Amino acid sequence: MTQRMNIPSGGDFEKVFGYSRAVRVDEHIHVSGTTAREPFLSGDAYEQAAAVLSIIETALRDADSSLAAVVRTVTYVTDIKDAELVARAHHEAFGDVLPAATMVEVSALLNPKMKVEIEAYAIEK
Repeated sequence: MTQRMNIPSGGDFEKVFGYSRAVRVDEHIHVSGTTAREPFLSGDAYEQAAAVLSIIETALRDADSSLAAVVRTVTYVTDIKDAELVARAHHEAFGDVLPAATMVEVSALLNPKMKVEIEAYAIEK
């Protein structure tokens, strides 16, 4: 039988939009697009990405997993010139895990202060 676990974000928008920070179904874990929160929204793209990856790491831990189980990430940036800053934070978080990764520039995120949003997909065995 399929086992489902919803991991809440604790954010205000969760109730408005109707989502979970992460959903685990058996060994598959999907982490929603995640952005930085205050006080990190005043930081540069590196600081925001590092904060985002920390939130993702917590969600994975709450799903009985870790960053080591991540097989794919998708990163959205509002300015592609921030790619190297975001990539540095991504590399620091994942090290030798080397998930498949995509980065794209988008015109805007939910809050104008947000520079980066990251989603992750993990498989835990």
